[in-house]
Amino acid sequence: MNYNAFSYDLRKDVADMIYSGKGGHIGGDMSVMEILVTLYFRVMNISPDNFGSTDHDRFILSKGHCIEALYAVLAAKGFFPIDEVKKNYLRFGTEFIGHPNVKIPGIEINGGSLGHGLSVAVGMALAAKMNGSGSRVYVVMGDGELAEGQVWEAAMAASHYHLDNLCAVIDRNRLQISGSTEEVMHQENIARRWSSFGWRVIDVENGNDSDSLYRAFMRAKNNRFRPTVIIAETVKGYGSKIMENKADWHHRVPTEKEYREMISEFQKRKEACWE
Repeated sequence: MNYNAFSYDLRKDVADMIYSGKGGHIGGDMSVMEILVTLYFRVMNISPDNFGSTDHDRFILSKGHCIEALYAVLAAKGFFPIDEVKKNYLRFGTEFIGHPNVKIPGIEINGGSLGHGLSVAVGMALAAKMNGSGSRVYVVMGDGELAEGQVWEAAMAASHYHLDNLCAVIDRNRLQISGSTEEVMHQENIARRWSSFGWRVIDVENGNDSDSLYRAFMRAKNNRFRPTVIIAETVKGYGSKIMENKADWHHRVPTEKEYREMISEFQKRKEACWE
C-alpha cells in the first residue's frame, strides 16, 4: 500500500468535514496526516476489535484542535463511517465536536487544552509498566504547545521512570495561531532540549513521508530504558499550495473556490505518489 497516496484520500475527507461544518483547524490537520496514518496503519496495535482490551496501544492527540485528521484516520480504520462524520461534524448536538471526545469510538481522553497530552501519556505508560502490559503509548504534540510548562514536568517524569514504552511525536511545522513559533517563543536546539531531559531524540527531516516516519517509529520501539521523542519536520497546510506554510490557515474555512482547488491538488499529488 502507498501510505503517502492514501494520506491524500484522508486529506479530502478532512476538507469535506471543514468545508461542510464551517469550522476546524485545517492547516495542522494537513501537517499531521502522515504521522497519524503511519501510526494507525503501520505501527500501533489498535483496532475497533481490540479497543476495549487492556493491551492495545494507546494514542493521545495532545494537539487536540486537529481532531479532523484523527476523525478521518479512525473512520478509515473502521471505528465509524466517514459519512457519519461529514454529515454531523460541528452540527448542533453532535458528538463529533472540534476536540477529542471520549464518546467517539477510538478516542482515549477528552482533550482541548494544549500541554496536557504528554502528562496523560506518562500516566498511561507508567500504568502499563506496573500492570506488566506490553502496550505502548504514543502522543502527538504541536510545536507551539511546547511553550507550556506542564510539558517539561511530564518530560522529567517520563525520563525518571524509564518509560521506554512511551513515544512522543512533535509536529514541527513551525507555525501556530499567532504566527511563527520562533517569533512567539523560540525553540532553537529543540533536539538538545529533549536530550537534556533524558529522552532519546530521533529527527525526521521529512515528517510528511510515511516511510521516513515508519523507520523512526521502528527505532523507537527498539529503544530501552528511556522514552523517545520523534521530531517530525512537517509543513503546515501540506498538500495544497493555497495553505502551505501560511499561519492564517491555522483556523480557517476555505471558500468554494479554494475548496475545489484543494481537492484537485490533493488528487494530483496522490497520483504523483505512484510515479
